[in-house]
Amino acid sequence: MIHSVRWRLFLSFLLVIVVAVGAVAVFVSRTTSSEVQQYETRTQDVRVGRVGSLLAAYYLESQGWTGVEPVVDQIARLYNQRLVVVDDQGLVVADSHGVMHVGQEGEFQPNDRPIPIMAGPARFGTLVVLPQGPPPGASASEDTSATSLSSSINGYLVWSGLIAVLVAALVTLFMSRRILSPAESLAHAARALSRGDFSQRVKVRSQDEFGELASAFNTMAEDLERTEQLRRNLVADVAHELRTPLSNIQGHLEAIRDGLLPAEPATFDSIYEEALLLSRLVEDLQELTLAEAGQLTLLRQSADVADIARRAVAAAQPPAEAKGLTIETHLPTQPAIAEVDPERIGQVLRNLLSNATTHTSDGGRIIVDLKDEDDELSISVADTGAGIPPEDLPYVFERFYRVDRSRVRATGGAGLGLTIAKRLVEAHGGTIGVESELGKGSRFTFTLPKNAPPAPQHPHAPPNDEQI
Repeated sequence: MIHSVRWRLFLSFLLVIVVAVGAVAVFVSRTTSSEVQQYETRTQDVRVGRVGSLLAAYYLESQGWTGVEPVVDQIARLYNQRLVVVDDQGLVVADSHGVMHVGQEGEFQPNDRPIPIMAGPARFGTLVVLPQGPPPGASASEDTSATSLSSSINGYLVWSGLIAVLVAALVTLFMSRRILSPAESLAHAARALSRGDFSQRVKVRSQDEFGELASAFNTMAEDLERTEQLRRNLVADVAHELRTPLSNIQGHLEAIRDGLLPAEPATFDSIYEEALLLSRLVEDLQELTLAEAGQLTLLRQSADVADIARRAVAAAQPPAEAKGLTIETHLPTQPAIAEVDPERIGQVLRNLLSNATTHTSDGGRIIVDLKDEDDELSISVADTGAGIPPEDLPYVFERFYRVDRSRVRATGGAGLGLTIAKRLVEAHGGTIGVESELGKGSRFTFTLPKNAPPAPQHPHAPPNDEQI
C-alpha cells in the first residue's frame, strides 16, 4: 500500500506540513522566549525603580533606616523576590529572608545587581534584588518569571501544532483521495479495456489535466471500439466475399466431375469470373496493406490527367449502361498535366466511378468534372444516388465501412475501394473529401498537386520508384 500514489502523496504532504509547523513552532518559541525575557527585564527594572523610590521616601521620612525591615519584607512578598538593603557604609539594614543579619557587612556575588537608593544627588544606601522565592512560611504570590511564562507558551504551541498537524493530515487524506480518484477510475477502465471490454468510458468531472486525460481516454476507447467492430466486420466480410466465389467454383467443379455440367467454354468462363473476383479481393487487400505500411510504389511521370479520366470513364461505361445510367464528363480540351502515377490515378477514378455506379438508381446520372487550377488539379465524381447520411460521412473512407449494413455481395465489393482511393490520393500529396445530401446524391472530390515533392525513398524499393 505504501507504493500507491495516494499514500506517497499523503506522506509527502504530511511531511511538508510537519516540517512547516515544526519550523514555525521553533521560530515562534524562540522569538516568544526572547520577547518574554526582554519584557521581564523591563518589568524588573520598573519594579526595582519603584522599590528604590519607596525606600528613598522611607529614609527621608524616617530620617534613617530604623524600622525598615517590615517594609522590605512586605515588598519582597509582593514581588516574590529576595530584597537586601545596605546603607551607605555597606552594612546590612534589612534582608527579607533573614540570611544576612542587620549590621553585618553585605556580601554579594558579582552577578547580583546593586541599585543605588537616591533622592536627588544624595545617596542613602543600596538595594540588591536576588531572584529567590518568598521567605519561609510566606504565601507565594503569582509566578511571573520568564521561564514559567515561556513554558506555558511552549506548551500551547506544542498542542496547537499537534492539532494543526492532525487537521492537516485529515484534509490531506481527503484531498489526496479526491485528486487521485479520477486517476484510479482511469486505471480501472484501462485494465478493463486491456481485457477486451471496449465499452469502458470514464466520467469527465473537471476541466483540468485529469479531465483532459479522461476525454482523451474516452476518445481512444471509442476509436478502439470502432476499430474492433471494423475488425470483426473485416473477418465477416472477407469470409463472405471468399465463401461465395469459392462455393461457386467448388460447385462447378463438382458438377463437372459428376457429369452434371458439360466441360465446355461457358462453364469454364463462369469459373474464371469467380476466380477473378477472388483475385480482385486479394489484390485490394494487398494494396491497402502496402499503402498503410508505406511500401506501395508510385511511378511518377508527367501525364495528362484529363486523358486518364477519359479512359476511366470508358471502362465504366458498360456497367453504367447496363443499369441505364448516363455518365457526363466536363473535361478541359487542353491537356491537364501533373506529376502522377497514371495507373494509380486511373485506379482512384475507377473506384469512385464504380462506387457511384453501385449507389445510383437506374436512370440516374454520373458527372465527372476536372478543373485545372493554379497549382493543382481538382477532380470530382458526382452522382444522383440516394446520398449518405450525415452521421456516416466521417467514416466512408474507413476500410470495410458500409453505409448500408444490409448490403449484399451482389451490390458491390468488400468496402475497400474508397479506402484505397484515399491512400493513393494522399500518396500523391493531394486530399480527398465527400459532400452528400440524402435523396440528392453524393460528390467525391480529390485534388492533385501539379508538381508534388518526391515521396521518401523506401530502402527496399527500386532506385527510380517512389513509395508511400
